Amino acid sequence: MAKIIVKQVKSIIGRPEYQRKVVMALGLGRIGKTREMNDSESVRGMVAKVSHLVEIVEK
Repeated sequence: MAKIIVKQVKSIIGRPEYQRKVVMALGLGRIGKTREMNDSESVRGMVAKVSHLVEIVEK
């Protein structure tokens, strides 16, 4: 299965609670932290919800 790398580029301070929960569910939480995950519809959906806080690098 294809992998993607998700990197947090902006802070979650002052963001709505659902956006904070999505970022934490992705395994992020600090600016600059990265996670490698399987490229699935559920992960893509979560990234879409917080696309202004994270960037995605396809591997």
